[in-house]
Order: sequence, then structure tokens, then C-alpha cells
Amino acid sequence: MELPIQYTEKMQKLLGEEYPRYLESFEESRYFGLRVNPLKLMPEVFLDQNVFSLTSVPWCNEGFYYAGDERPAKHPYYHAGLYYLQEPSAMSPGAILPIQPGERVLDVCAAPGGKSTQLGARLQGEGLLVANDISAGRAKALLKNIELFGIRNAVVMSEPPERLRERLPNFFDKILIDAPCSGEGMFRKEPDMVKSWNEEMLAFCQKEQAKILEACAEMLRPGGMMLYSTCTFAVEENEKSITDFLERHQEFSLVPIEKKYGFSAGIGELSQCARLYPHKIKGEGHFLALMQKAGNSHDALFSEEVCEKEKDILPYLEFEKEVLKTKLSGTFKIFGDSLYLLPKGMPTMKGLRALRTGWQLGTLKKGRFEPSQAFAMGLFKEEVTSVEDFPLGDDRVIRYLKGETVEADGKEGWILVCVDGFPLGWAKRQGGRLKNKYAVGWKWE
Repeated sequence: MELPIQYTEKMQKLLGEEYPRYLESFEESRYFGLRVNPLKLMPEVFLDQNVFSLTSVPWCNEGFYYAGDERPAKHPYYHAGLYYLQEPSAMSPGAILPIQPGERVLDVCAAPGGKSTQLGARLQGEGLLVANDISAGRAKALLKNIELFGIRNAVVMSEPPERLRERLPNFFDKILIDAPCSGEGMFRKEPDMVKSWNEEMLAFCQKEQAKILEACAEMLRPGGMMLYSTCTFAVEENEKSITDFLERHQEFSLVPIEKKYGFSAGIGELSQCARLYPHKIKGEGHFLALMQKAGNSHDALFSEEVCEKEKDILPYLEFEKEVLKTKLSGTFKIFGDSLYLLPKGMPTMKGLRALRTGWQLGTLKKGRFEPSQAFAMGLFKEEVTSVEDFPLGDDRVIRYLKGETVEADGKEGWILVCVDGFPLGWAKRQGGRLKNKYAVGWKWE
């Protein structure tokens, strides 16, 4: 790979005697990773199933390396949301930001959803995750991954951070900023990125990073923590961006990140930060800065959505009585023809561009309720009365994922289709056949 002269000069200056070893890393194979979804099963249980050749990613409890010739994206367990495919270094921000169930968490540059699914899983169904991406197109991929993981308590948005700041000051306990950057740390993984690298891009990214940091500073409550990450080595976008921010915001201070697993210290006075280099770890390049806002505060109060009247959601309640073993509790809200179960304590999002506001249960049309794909993925087999649970080797699993009608005798009506006990989607049984209700855009190809 031919690297730009300006880039090689910068890296030589940055790495010194380590630079030859860094160059050698480009001749080595990249690492492939997946992160198990603890909302559905624990990592050690998945490991015991020996589905793939896995070894642990040391900085992420749910992370594993898999062999490059394996294809976990072409496996029914992927479609059941049991894991997310993620570059191993990219697992570090979501692992290091300390998340507790019940907190309000923002992933401000969230698409395609790797870090959001990680944060959502760590919330364990409690609290609120706001996953935002300014690009509406990219936010669609984010939405699918949130739903695939079965995260019930997420809001997926597509707004500039400045707009969120206006509506949600001092709101979040934790914020993750996976900032737009020049991507130097990904050159080995994605060689085409080298072609678009230049000094103008660095300057543009630095300005964008400053704007995002400013907006997030106001959204973080006193005592809250914010993790800033990039996948670049550029000091201008890493230590310089953080130094400039800290000079403007005396109320913020760095929280030291432990240097283990091959992590390196930040440059200069920012040794509390962490740098990940491909010649020192089994992964690509990354930068991490963990900061805390001074003070302490109780949860800020915001006006919340009001629950719909029972008569307005009657078709759903009839479905729930027939299909579910237990009643769902919380705030039910209708947006358009879609019915949602909102996360507890979610503020009113009126006027903001939201793709999803909580757990989409389904649609209400002409006096009937049609359950959604997201509803199926957020359920557990044990919560549903009528289930068709196929073993992994049954050819009906792939046929169902392709959208085909499959044969299966049993009680007629709505059925939750599973593989080895894990939900895949809905079907409607009629005359010993399952009329396929799997989401069109999700079909196996």
C-alpha cells in the first residue's frame, strides 16, 4: 500500500523507532471480530456452543475474534441478533465508558450501530438510550441493528447535535462521541480510505469535532461522563481537539484510562488518554479520551408523553391477550399508525426527527393489530403463548428467513418463529402452513 508522503512523515515523527514495526503491520492480515449480545445470551454460553473458532478480545467481555474464512453474517444466529460483527478496536469505547442500568445514555454519532448496540445491551433494558446520527440514510442501518439486537428502550434519531442540545440540556448521564475523523487508523482494514486522506480533511474533521463536543458538553448532566473516540492517529483530531475543549470547559477533567492489553498513553500532557496501534494490539487504530463533568445533580425533569387511552389500543390488547403470556406495562403511544411502548422517563420528542421512539410493537389498521419485526426481536420465547421453535439444522429456518411459506402443524393464529429458542420473526399459521411475516428488508439473500 502506498501511503501519502505527508502522512508517512507525520507517523514517523509520532512513532519514532516504532515506525518500522507500524509499517510491517500493513503486511499482516486484519482481525475480524464479533460481539455477543448479552440481552439474549451470555458470552460464555455462546462460546460453549462452538459455532465459530473464537478467541477473546481482551478489552471487551463480550468480544471475540473469529477466523477470516468464517462467515458469521451468513448464519441464522446473526439473524436472531445473537451477535454484532465489529472490528475489535471499535469495541473499546463502548466497553470503557462506564454504563449502569437505568441511566440516560446518548450515542451522538451512532450509525451503523455497533457502539449503540453495545451501550444498549449494557443498560440491560433499564433507562434510556438515544442513538442519533445526522445522516438519515445511515440512521436506517442504525435502526435495523438496534431492532435486531432486541433493544426495547432506545430512541433512534437523525438530528444535528446542536438541535438535541436545545431540547435536552443537562439530560444525559453518559455520552459517547465516536467523532467523524480522517480514519487513519483504518487504513489497513479499508485501503481505499487512503485515497481520500489530505490535510484539508483533517482541518474539516477538527471543526466538526469541536462543534459536537460543544453540543454534548451542555447535554451532559453535572457528574456525568463523556467518552470521545476516533479511529485516527492525527494529534490534531485527538489530543489537540481534547486540549482545546478542556481549555474552553474548566468544568471537565480527564479520567485516566488504564493502559493494558497493549494500549498506549496519549501524547504529551494527555497521558490519561489511550491510543491503540495495530502493531501493538490485535486490532486497528483508535483514540480514547474519557472525561467527567464537575458537580452532581439529580435527574433533570422533562415533560413526558401521556399514555394512550385503552380504547385506542384495543386491537393490540386483544392480540396481547391471545399471543402473550404476560401483559406489557408502561406508556403506550401511537405515532401515525404505529404503536410504541416508550422507555420509562422518556421526554417528549415532538418536533425532532425520530425514526423510532421506543419499542415499536406494530401497526394499528382498520381495527386490527399487525405485530412488527422489532416486537418479535425484543421478545423472549418464554413470553409468547404460540411458538414454532426450529432447531438450527432444520431447512425451514433458512426458508423462513428467505420469506418462504413453510409447513408446521399446530395451533392457528399468530406464531413467534424461533431458532434454538431465539426469536426470528412472526408468522401466521393457517392449515398447517406458516404464512411468512418476516420483514421484507431483512430477508436472507
